[in-house]
Amino acid sequence: MVDTDTGRYLAFFRATEALKDTLRSGHTRGGRPESTAEHSWRLCLMAFTLADALPGIDIGRLIERLIIHDLGEAISGDVPAPAQQDDKTADERRDLLALIAPLPEPTRIRLLARWDEYNAVATPEARLAKGLDRLETVLQHTQGANPPDFDYAFNLAYGRDHTDAHPLLAALRAPVDAETARLANPKRDDRP
Repeated sequence: MVDTDTGRYLAFFRATEALKDTLRSGHTRGGRPESTAEHSWRLCLMAFTLADALPGIDIGRLIERLIIHDLGEAISGDVPAPAQQDDKTADERRDLLALIAPLPEPTRIRLLARWDEYNAVATPEARLAKGLDRLETVLQHTQGANPPDFDYAFNLAYGRDHTDAHPLLAALRAPVDAETARLANPKRDDRP
């Protein structure tokens, strides 16, 4: 690293701090809105923890895709899946380009390539990253103290194509879906 690059890296690291304050639609168990940084952290933990059950997957490559997949949200924030009108990929890519702009060119190229691979679901690691992203989201929605009008039913179909593409993710999702269905249709005791 050239000494003149130090400021460029620090500018990028400072800009990414915004992910700690970028809030998502899900809530923590304590009722606080979850941040994008927290979501990405648990995704990486899930990948690292599942490594032995993922033969043929390069865990380092997988974690790289998980770390980078939501970086653009540091600029324009998160748009919850139910509220997305169009494909948000172009907007997120534009935001990612702005975020990585201070970095030296080789680093920018590397980060952008990882992000593009993730969004194209072009490799086994990228496909698994997409599936883990969807799984973590629906899992958080079952754990969090979400508002009374939270749309749990939406999660029953959300990202299913990505989670069903890998048998381990499908197996992990099944009990999460059961919990989601219970939350979407709570039994009411109408007795006096």
